Amino acid sequence: MSTHVQDFKRMASRYTADLRHRGLIQRALRSYEVKRDENKQRFQSWEEARQAASEIKWEAINHLDRHLQELITKLEARGTKVFVAGTGAQARDYILSVVKENNVRTIIKSKSMTTEEIDLNEALEHDGCTVFESDLGEYIVQLRHEKPYHLVFPAMHLTRDEISDLFEKELGSEPTSNPEELTMIARRAMRQNYCRADMGISGANFAVAETGMISITENEGNARLTTSLPKIHVAIVGIEKVLPRLEDLALFLPMLATAGAGQALTCYNTLYGGPRQPGEVDGPEQFHVVLLDNRRTELLADPEQRDALHCIRCGACLNVCPIFKNVGGHSYGTTYQGPIGSVITPHLRGLQDWKHLSNASSLCGACTEACPVGIDLHHHLIQNRRNANQSKPSMVEKILYGLFAFQMRDPWLYRISGKLAAFFYPLHRLIKGTTLDPLINWTKTREFPAPAQESFHDYWRKKKKESPDGRS
Repeated sequence: MSTHVQDFKRMASRYTADLRHRGLIQRALRSYEVKRDENKQRFQSWEEARQAASEIKWEAINHLDRHLQELITKLEARGTKVFVAGTGAQARDYILSVVKENNVRTIIKSKSMTTEEIDLNEALEHDGCTVFESDLGEYIVQLRHEKPYHLVFPAMHLTRDEISDLFEKELGSEPTSNPEELTMIARRAMRQNYCRADMGISGANFAVAETGMISITENEGNARLTTSLPKIHVAIVGIEKVLPRLEDLALFLPMLATAGAGQALTCYNTLYGGPRQPGEVDGPEQFHVVLLDNRRTELLADPEQRDALHCIRCGACLNVCPIFKNVGGHSYGTTYQGPIGSVITPHLRGLQDWKHLSNASSLCGACTEACPVGIDLHHHLIQNRRNANQSKPSMVEKILYGLFAFQMRDPWLYRISGKLAAFFYPLHRLIKGTTLDPLINWTKTREFPAPAQESFHDYWRKKKKESPDGRS
């Protein structure tokens, strides 16, 4: 059993046993669902909007080479330095080279899952830089030396009192459970960091090929400060973030806000197209865009699961997932949690090492229903399971599934199995939950359903005999 599997089982067991934690997450997500459904009504037709968004992303991903080239050409025309990184290591090396060339020591960051994906903070700190997160949730988990809990809500697992205790310990503030006061404590600490920073690093929600711009969506205004106050702005953008046209944002910005946070529109939506131009009074002197592949083109080459690249990182699938609600975001042990993380992580980080995530699903389909761009998430989880088994089949599973298939193909064996199950069920109750129990992984937490004492086949045959004309 791999370390990743062991870590997942350990963390999942810990979080599912913590009823306070589960209640906190489920209450928060119920409130989100109410606001999300309210704002869906603002669309003339939410389902038609989903279909339109899916078609736009299909065009973008299936013609990615053309759209990327257009994006790069137009960014470079305004003085932006564009670097295409095939791997996370190449992206880190390029950013570290910019750091060294400009003698950067202090860096401020806005929220970016791509930087988490390539472990950028750790690389920068190892090189001697001081890195500050500016998003409030990210700042809180950074102070706790944790990874983000959720794609959109990094600190959703913490209460106000826990945050107050953290700020008292790390920032020397007075205890308070008032959200506004907690925000102001963090704001006072972070304002100094903006002024000291030599470089600002951001992600991007979208990249518009038509105009050569990146689009950043936020609620706090921290990304605007991160990208405009320091003399250098570096944006790290997954290549799948490309949209063909500027007008596409008219659909995607409200859709991201509604699906991701239950809002009509996020507070700040900003387009960045290059460094400070002649005659402009503000903005960075240098603008670098790192386009990150990191095995995305391998997923692009898979026609069956290519639509996973349509993801806009709204987190809607996490918010409705019964597994996420119970095991928590940290159990996944990877940058992208929940259903979308379970689909793409095996592609980005190795199928065999991360195949357990695709099995950590009820396959209820709630994620697919919630996805604003219509990604077929629960079927992709099944496909991951199949691919993992085909590439490195388990001998035990091969034998068990072979026996199951053999039994299910033979009606006589199927009927005998049903009768044996009904016969042995009372005996099983004597060993339930002990080391002799072959079903202990199930029965240690729940009851195993009792087999029917009479099969439908026997019932049907009996009813036919009882009918005077031989019919039921």
